[in-house]
Amino acid sequence: MKVAVTGATGTIGRSVVRALLDRGDSVVVLSRDGAAAQAKLGPGVEAHEWTDPKGSAAPAAAFADVEGVIHLLGEPVAQRWSDSVKQEIRDSRVLSTRNLVAGMRDAGPRLSVLVAQSASGYYGPRGDEQVDESEPAGSDFLAGVVVDWEAEVRTGAEELGLRAPICRTGVVLSDSGGALEKMLLPFKLGVGGPVAGGKQYMPWVHIDDVVGALLFALDTGAADGPLNIAAPAPVTNKDFSKALGRALHRPAIMPVPGFAIKLLYGEMATIVTTGVRAVPSRLLDLGYEFKRPQLDGALRAALA
Repeated sequence: MKVAVTGATGTIGRSVVRALLDRGDSVVVLSRDGAAAQAKLGPGVEAHEWTDPKGSAAPAAAFADVEGVIHLLGEPVAQRWSDSVKQEIRDSRVLSTRNLVAGMRDAGPRLSVLVAQSASGYYGPRGDEQVDESEPAGSDFLAGVVVDWEAEVRTGAEELGLRAPICRTGVVLSDSGGALEKMLLPFKLGVGGPVAGGKQYMPWVHIDDVVGALLFALDTGAADGPLNIAAPAPVTNKDFSKALGRALHRPAIMPVPGFAIKLLYGEMATIVTTGVRAVPSRLLDLGYEFKRPQLDGALRAALA
């Protein structure tokens, strides 16, 4: 299978490209700097420059003979949100998706599926109720971004006659960047602990299952529409903190008050101090088998 990937040099993208190559697929990547992407991802990857994803259509030549697209592009959310950063978070997702579809219009009949990254932030802050794909969107900033992002995917997929799995991904545990990397230092120093009381749920998922679920969505004809990519057993922030302390052989008893996180990160702090108990109902119904369904094992693997 020939697959095009955007966001290929990010934490998830690198792992997706490696997995596609390992199983024998041909991989095309679209990047602002094609030469740098080629150097980072290594031989076997065909790189095309897409210098302005927000302002111009993706290069049509990148989609020659492509059968599937995995779209992972988006400005990182984990940073302090100024007005300009919030605009970039939105535009890097919504406009890049619109321009990706514009470039795919002349891809030809072989193209059949657009696998689109999304986020569990779609649901907004929730309590302790389990949230599956049938639940409505939230009303906060991130939920609004995700609603608009997913709408672009659906519009483009309908226009081009594509199947479009929309992958609402949770908190990714990886050994090479992402949320876990930002959590490690205080825990390694023995001053880690639950945040803002620790009662909020974390829809964690190991990188192996993010990649596994994305490729499952690519390959599975019945996979269409929203899919929660989160482990079957989400935990509270307090339980996650205890598990991370165990994995690092460090105490995890130093509570971090919510106001301190808000002082540090401003409005962005809400993604840490609130949460959602998202469960992967559709993935399980479709037959996906999680590689790392338990948190302790997932943390050991991510920290190995």
